[in-house]
Amino acid sequence: MNTQDKIRQQLGASRIVLYMKGTPQFPQCGFSAKAAQLLSACGARYDSYDVLSDPELRQGLKEHSNWPTFPQLYVNGELVGGCDIMTELYQKGELQKLVTEAIAQ
Repeated sequence: MNTQDKIRQQLGASRIVLYMKGTPQFPQCGFSAKAAQLLSACGARYDSYDVLSDPELRQGLKEHSNWPTFPQLYVNGELVGGCDIMTELYQKGELQKLVTEAIAQ
């Protein structure tokens, strides 16, 4: 399985996926920590993948999404964005709605 197939499989296996540096329990950067906190505050159940432990996945995601930084949040297979976008959506109440709708499907 090539990296792009692996990414498609991961995105298809969960409605909410966070690609981050580290894990939600042990984030390796402040942006990843904030992203995990925002999802937790929304009550999200999600899968996360550590891009630091898999350099091929890290590079493959940059190509897949055309988004150069991490974390990257995907909902229903679609890129939502990184920490700044997640924070903005959360402040507007839109991240909570997005998470609720994804869980309800």
